[in-house]
Formats: sequence, C-alpha cells, structure tokens
Amino acid sequence: MAKMPREPDSLSHHRAKCPEDRFLTKRTEWLQGPFRLVLIIIYFSYLRHTLAHPQCLDYQPPFKPPYHLEFCRHYEKFGCCDQKADNSIAMRYWDIMDLIGDEAYAVCGDLVKDIMCQECSPYAAHLFDAEDPYTPVRHLPGLCFAYCSEFHSKCHSVVKYLTNSRTLLETCEKDRSHFCNLINLADQDYCYPNVLRNNDMYSNLGKVVEDTRGCLQLCLTEVANGLRNPVLMVHSGDDTHRMFVAEQIGFVWVYLKDGSRLEQPFLDISGEVLTTQWLGDERGFLGLAFHLKYRNNGRFFIYYSILINGKLEKIRISEMKVSAHDMNVADPYSERVLLEIEEPAANHNGGQLLFGLDGYLYIFTGDGGKAGDPFGKYGNSQNRSALLGKVLRIDVDGSSIDGKPYKIPPDNPFLGEPDAKPEVYAYGVRNMWRCSVDRGDPLTGYGRGRIFCGDVGQNRYEEVDIIVKGGNYGWRAKEGFECFDMKLCQNSSLDDILPIFAYGHHVGKSVTGGYVYRGCESPNLNGLYIFGDFMSGRLMALEEDKKSGSWKEKSVCMGDTKTCSFPGLINHHHKFIISFAEDEAGELYFLATSYPSAMSPFGTLYKFMDPSRRAPPGKCKNKSLPVKVRGKKVPFTPRELTVLGINETPTRSPLEKILLPTKPPNIRQPTRAKPTTSAPKKKILGKTTIAKLSQEKLKKTTQAKEKQINTSTKTLKKAPPSKKSLLPTKKDKQATGKPSHNPKPSIKGAPEKKKTKPFKPTKPKDVTKPKIWLQKTKKQVKKPIKSKPKVTVSKKNQDNSKKTKKYPFHKKEKTV
Repeated sequence: MAKMPREPDSLSHHRAKCPEDRFLTKRTEWLQGPFRLVLIIIYFSYLRHTLAHPQCLDYQPPFKPPYHLEFCRHYEKFGCCDQKADNSIAMRYWDIMDLIGDEAYAVCGDLVKDIMCQECSPYAAHLFDAEDPYTPVRHLPGLCFAYCSEFHSKCHSVVKYLTNSRTLLETCEKDRSHFCNLINLADQDYCYPNVLRNNDMYSNLGKVVEDTRGCLQLCLTEVANGLRNPVLMVHSGDDTHRMFVAEQIGFVWVYLKDGSRLEQPFLDISGEVLTTQWLGDERGFLGLAFHLKYRNNGRFFIYYSILINGKLEKIRISEMKVSAHDMNVADPYSERVLLEIEEPAANHNGGQLLFGLDGYLYIFTGDGGKAGDPFGKYGNSQNRSALLGKVLRIDVDGSSIDGKPYKIPPDNPFLGEPDAKPEVYAYGVRNMWRCSVDRGDPLTGYGRGRIFCGDVGQNRYEEVDIIVKGGNYGWRAKEGFECFDMKLCQNSSLDDILPIFAYGHHVGKSVTGGYVYRGCESPNLNGLYIFGDFMSGRLMALEEDKKSGSWKEKSVCMGDTKTCSFPGLINHHHKFIISFAEDEAGELYFLATSYPSAMSPFGTLYKFMDPSRRAPPGKCKNKSLPVKVRGKKVPFTPRELTVLGINETPTRSPLEKILLPTKPPNIRQPTRAKPTTSAPKKKILGKTTIAKLSQEKLKKTTQAKEKQINTSTKTLKKAPPSKKSLLPTKKDKQATGKPSHNPKPSIKGAPEKKKTKPFKPTKPKDVTKPKIWLQKTKKQVKKPIKSKPKVTVSKKNQDNSKKTKKYPFHKKEKTV
C-alpha cells in the first residue's frame, strides 16, 4: 500500500528523509482525488481505533489544572494545559492578531483561538498525530472538513502564521479541498470540533477506565527485577526517597530515586535466616521497619526465622543500626534481640513490623501453624497469654524494670490482667500477611492512622481487617463472616470484630494485604484500599462509604492495549503477589514473582499508574536529600515488554514556534493586548530578566534597521509601546455579553514572555510573491513595498539562534 502523506516539517534535513513533501510531484499525482482519500481512511482507521484515547503531547494522561485558565477556558476543568501553557498559547495568539490587523481579527479571531487551544484538549495527541512517539507532530490539529472549509474561506491568509509546512502553504493557496483533506482526520469522532460533541468520550473523561464488567483498568511500570522472592519494600522516612527491598533469603537492597540499585546490600543476614528452596516455604526474612526518627538515630527493626541447635524454630525481632561510615549499609555488629517466640510449625509465621502514629512498634504474629490452630483448648489466637496469633505493641525507646529491652505502652488494653501478656494489643488473628498504616486524606486527613491487614484464611474465606485496640478478630471461632469452630462461635463472650471485607476461595486462596492510596500522581485512586491474592494473582480494591462505614469491592484489572498505550507502561504482571509497598511520596507498588521459591530470581517490583488522569505538572515533585554513594550503582534494565514497545518516555521538542516576520519601522501597533493572567506583584524568578533582555535585543535590531532604511534622517520618532489590555474574543462576547477576559490575581506569577528571534532572510526556492506589509498611518496607506526590508542580525544573535534550533523526531518503525 502506498505511504500515507503526512504533514511535513519545515526543516530541510527532515524533508530529505520523509516522503511527505514529494506527494505533490508528478510521480504521485495519481494519489490525488477519491482514490487517495480511500487510502487515507484505510490507513488511519487502522491506527486510530487502536490508539485513540485521552493523551497529551508529552505522552502522558490529561489532568485538572490547579488554577483556572484565562485563555483556553474550555479546557480548565480537564485537559492538557496548566496556567503556564495557557499563557504561552495566549502570547502566541496575540502576536498573530497584531500582525493580521483589526479587520481580519474580527473575522478570524475566534477560529484561530479554537485551533490553537487544541494543544489543551485531552485528545491533543490524537489531534496532532502525536500518539506515536517516533512521528513528527502536526503543525495544525486535525480539523473536520466542514470546519476547515469555513476557516479557509475566511482566514486562509492566516495559515502562514500557524505553520511553516511548505506543503500546507502551497495547497492552502491553490486548493481549499486539498488543504482540508490534508489536515482532516479519518476518524470523524476525533477531528475538531466533532471531538467536543462525542458524549461517549466526554461522559467519563478523567475517571478510571472500567471495562464492561466494571473492572478498574490500571497500568503498571516495571521498577525493579531479578529479585529472589521479594517479601517487602519500605522507605526509611528520612527524605532521601530511597526504597529498601528485602529478599526472603535475608538480603536487603537499596534502590535510589533514579531507579538504580546499589551494588552492596544494605543488610545481609542470609547466614542467620532460616529458609529453604521448597516451593511456598513461609520461613525467612519477613519484616523490616525503620524508626520514625531514623534520620536522627539510624535505628531499624527486623523480623526473621531462625533455627536453634538444628531443632527449635523461632521468630526473632531485633533492633539494628545503620553504619556510622556509610548511610547505605547497616552495621552488622549492632543487632540487639528484642524478642524471640517459639514456632511449633513451619507455616503461619506472620512477619509484619510497622510503626503506628503513636510511635510504638506493632508486631504481627501467626497462630503457630498447622491447620485449625490446634494448640490448647481454644488455640493460640484466642489465648491472650500466648504471643502467637496476636498484634503486639511495644515501646522500643526504653527498657522495662524486669529487664526486657523494651517497655510496655501504658495504654495497652490488657496491661495488668493476669491471664494476658502485656504486649498484646489485639488477638484472634490467624496469619496476617501484610499490614499498613493509612496516611489519611491529603486534604482533610480523614482515615489517618488506621491500620489495615489482610488475614489469610483456612479453607473457605480470606479477609481484610482494620485493627483496633483490644479487638478480637474471631479466629479460630470464625473464618471471615462464618463460623469455623461451632462451640467457640456460639460462645456469647466472643464479642469479635467482623472484617470489613471477605471473599471466598473461588476468588483466591491467600490474601496479600495492601495500602490505602494517598499518593499524588494518580488522583482518581485516592482513598481506595488496593490489595491482592497471592495464589490467584488477582488485584482488588475496596472503596469506603463514609456515611455507612461499609466497604464496597471494586475489581482491578490490567488495562487493554488502547488504555495503556503510553511509553513505558505494561499491562501484565507475574502471578504470585507477595507484598504491596508504598514509597516516601505515597505512590503504590506491589511485588510479585513467577515462581515462589526463596532462591528463584524472578521477583519484580511494579508501580501502579492510572492512565485516565494524572496530577498537574509540577505538583508531585519532591525534593529529596542527597544520598552519598560510596560503592557502585547498578542501573535498572527493564525486562517486561511494554505496550508501545518502548520503556522510556521519549523527549520531544515542543510545537515549533513560527518565526514571525519583523515589522518595518513606524508601524502603528494594534491596541489588542497579550493576556495578563497573573498578578503583577508575584513574579516568576528569572523570567522578568529574560523578558527585559529580549526587549533590549529587539530594540537594538529595530534601531539598526531604521538607520539602514532612513539614511538621510538622523533621528526617527518611535511609536511608544502601547499598553495592551486583554480583549475578549468575539465568541466570549456572544456568550456573556460582557468581556470575560478580566485579569484575575494568581499565585503563579507573571506570564513568561517569549524570546523574539531575529528574522534571517533566505532566498526562496520557488518564485512566489513576496510578503507585503502595509504601513499604517492615521488615514493613509502607503503602497506595498516589493522588496523585503534588510535586517541586520548581530553575530551574537546568529549564534544563539543556531544553538536553540531544535529538531523533531524522525519517523521510525515501532518495536514490537
């Protein structure tokens, strides 16, 4: 099939490699007409239906701007422009309006504004053919044929200010139909303005994409791989944004913010940890928690399985410290054992450690193993004098009178009771695997401090609980919401706390507790408790009804190819979900493997990403403290196949800035203004200086031209720069009856002024009419000047213009 002509770039080196400019030659004249249109439709229909989804020109999802937009206000609720981008478009727009004059402005002002504001559309990438990261961006968005025809009939003279494309400029002058066919889109649902009228696309715009079954479609990014049964990932809370990933065999690795891993492990106690190569063995390195004041005291705590004298199995909770010489290495001689608990069986070892907001260390133990908690009359879990099957709480910032290396918090619920251990905070749990502390809503703080846990069931139900002081969670009397031990279950003194959610073994057979999402990058996920199942590999979410206090299940599935068509995203993961994690910024991850053995290096760390909406640019930037690295760093090498076949977001230069011709001297400036969308009191650092330098350079260039053109005149009166006030467009006046572009105070500061580039005249390749500029006076119009005015360009400006020239991507084939 013949290659579909695309809108070419104005740069000659790119033209030589792309066949777009040659489609008007004699060899390809046969492509014109109906047959060419058929090929266009076939070609684009193949691409559009697979890639058409909300996406910005930077290859990322749209967002809700943090502040209102003064210019492209149609997209201030959801789109691809923040206030800075909106200001930039407005500045370019008013530059063009200054050139075309009042009469053309009255006719074309609204049309040109609508076209330029498509950069802010949530479907901007589709309108500009930017969904393919290896393809040059269109100069003009895809316009529907009827709209384009109206624009051409009224404003075809303005096209030269919107694009440098030779093909578009030539066809614009010769053939309206041909011109509009070039910038049209085959998929009429997405061309402008049809894209605004498509209710199917805009009805759920910005919400999490759901499939026909109501399953939330999320995507993933691969963060780390090659891990041996990664059982946890935690951060140190010291503003370094490091991630510490622990392997079951006893290694803890440091991952830096740039994605690299330090070659030397943070901790290696593989010689002490009890673990085997058996498939599904639950023993090993199981827990890690950093002290809330780790940045100052360097203390952290670990939980692992040990074997004493080759016979007795125990779990050990110890305190350790970071090395005094290297912030990325633990001191191997600093271990201080806090607590050891004998394990009667190899399974149900618990393993979670975490610090609550109260500053105390919470320890989650299993019921001792085997089936049905057969230890004693009521089992370990219901026996408050046993430490197994419990949530324990201790104060690690001191020692007790009886010689224990920790203290008992004074408000522990069973303190002083003769038949209960003072460390017990809650009981009746079977084998809680992975618990987390809710950070709380970023704005209201709602939910802050709640502790969520996934409790693995026996043979019927898996459950999720919220831990409260003194709570009895029912095991072994109950499993989920149902009775397990009928005698215990019917005991009126049970007074157990029911789970917030339970699911049967037709869904999964081993719950893995997760986190309530409180991050910044995916606003739609805020408040969702996301967790999974180890055996089935299923991801799930719970949404809270704040009025009733109940929780509703929402299934989570991987997005399809269309939904996850962003650079670096994948839509698959390993089956066995071992653990969930949260980084220092609150973003959510999970760890999974394809073969659950402590020695198999197939563990991978994934990060969740919502492809339907992101946070505004700049909102989620976190300043991290420097990390002093003494050893080598191992760069991250992804292994998973991404949806688009690329792992990193390519860097594309912004839409090319059209070089506007420099005006001859003594031309009266129109009185329209560039928008002042920000309060003048608050200025953006550095931008005022740049704007002044740009004005000074422009002033020098104008003076040089005046000297050349008016050699007989010693001095020329220069028109004073007019103070421009933001004028309403024709469409705004019709809608409200009043000017709507009143400047409003903003905390973003003054808008950035564009740096004017000197115009360097070049010899035209084709014989065309020179551009004519009319010199305006009060009531007289001078005759057109046939020759272009000479422009003096300083050597310094020539060097700067060469340095700032940017080239778009060359079209390449996509990798599979």
